[in-house]
Amino acid sequence: MAIKLKAEIRNAAGKGAARSIRKNKNIPAVIYGEKKAPVAIELSGRDFEMLLKTPSLRTKLFEIDTANGHEDAMLMDVQYHPVTDKVIHADFKRINVKEPVNVSVPVEVINAETSKGLKLGGVLNFAVRKVALRGLIHDIPEKITIDLTNLTIGDSVHGSDLVLPAGIELGLHQAELAFATIGGKMPDEADAAKAAATAAPAAPAKK
Repeated sequence: MAIKLKAEIRNAAGKGAARSIRKNKNIPAVIYGEKKAPVAIELSGRDFEMLLKTPSLRTKLFEIDTANGHEDAMLMDVQYHPVTDKVIHADFKRINVKEPVNVSVPVEVINAETSKGLKLGGVLNFAVRKVALRGLIHDIPEKITIDLTNLTIGDSVHGSDLVLPAGIELGLHQAELAFATIGGKMPDEADAAKAAATAAPAAPAKK
């Protein structure tokens, strides 16, 4: 679902003007891209900081209304004050909602408590926690999940194994990445190795 924002046009630029906006508890921002001139805007500081609590905000479409018209954009960057941690600037990039976009979304593992491999004593190596995807902004999911239920020791989930929504493709170089692996030895192998070590004859003492 798109996020609707109302913004004021900033007529003054520069550090002094930005400081003045922040003193009024608002946030300076810019909308750029799509071969159009950048537009400097001002956002409600309270509303925008509340909005930043929304999960997966970087995957969502922003519909920004200003006195100059309507802009479709994605949030690309948020800058924070190094001491107070307050938001001091935001960057939005225009998009064409009818063309694919490239986005990174979180990867989440589920059903660890019922995983065959983990029940057998395997260890989960959750190595890659974001995946690059390509598709229309309205089709981009908030996250991708990996179901561990039927994975056993020695199994790996690569990018090519991920379950993606219709119309969504993997980004470049994602297919061969090992996102999650269950490592360890199968119990029967471990028991066999232990039994073999116990049964091995002791080496004769040297004279």
